[in-house]
Amino acid sequence: MKLSEIPAEEYLLEGNSACHGCGSSMALRTVLKALGKRTVLVVPASCTSVYQGMYPGSAIAVPVVNSAFACSSAVASGLKASLEHQGIDANVVVWAGDGGTYDIGLQALSGAAERNEDILYICYNNEMYSNTGIQRSSATPFGAWTTTTVSGKKEHRKDVAELMMAHGIPYVATASAGYLDDLYRKVRKAKRIEGFRYIEILTPCPPGWRYSMERTVEVAKLAVETGMWILYEYEHGVLRLTGVSRAIAAGKKKMKDVQEYLLLQGRFSHLSSAEIQEIRKYIAERWKKFADVRGGEHAVAAEFFV
Repeated sequence: MKLSEIPAEEYLLEGNSACHGCGSSMALRTVLKALGKRTVLVVPASCTSVYQGMYPGSAIAVPVVNSAFACSSAVASGLKASLEHQGIDANVVVWAGDGGTYDIGLQALSGAAERNEDILYICYNNEMYSNTGIQRSSATPFGAWTTTTVSGKKEHRKDVAELMMAHGIPYVATASAGYLDDLYRKVRKAKRIEGFRYIEILTPCPPGWRYSMERTVEVAKLAVETGMWILYEYEHGVLRLTGVSRAIAAGKKKMKDVQEYLLLQGRFSHLSSAEIQEIRKYIAERWKKFADVRGGEHAVAAEFFV
């Protein structure tokens, strides 16, 4: 679908306090358009807790329940059960950052996924604890500067989307703030599926990633075009690439060198050539995981493997 086909009605209102160029607010605006007004958001401590505004006002035009970092999935599970008991049909959606997903909220997330609760969990991943001062999370990529990894993170990130696939839930997808049409389609699909669903969106952050605020879409697209972020969906046990990632895998689009992505961001400005090569190696290994799952025309071309 085209961006022009996304509904015009807005649920994230003008005048909110998100940073200029905020990738998460762009993504939330699109997600709410896909879900519609019969939606309740559960928002753990995160940037969204700030830019939603202060009670009794709200910049989000659907009901919002704020929760502690660790318990958003449990809160959403109870909320869904309560609505069902009252005969109310509504989308119950967790909207959480990577800190509240990868780290502090992981136990509750895993529990809700294992129980196959009928909720949609969306992680907007800006690869750090942005709201609390740009500290490292376990979603932070190798080499990235944060205030707690001032010489660059020494470990590669873990992958919660893969953990969710291991739980055997009905639907898992990745998306990017650079491709909002792909995100909209995936949220619409997830809305129609019963059971636990997980979507993870890469949402660049200008102050944390150290790039100029007008380049958010460019950075988000480059993450996909260089293979640092792979777009896919896992539906009832079937995994397939989508969008630009699918085109790269099929040999219809050339993968760009990851250095083009890294050089746009101040958080990677200190990297040595050896560290950049380590990131290239990481990308190659990530792509190998997808090489055999599609078969035929969608097999990943060998030249992408370093």
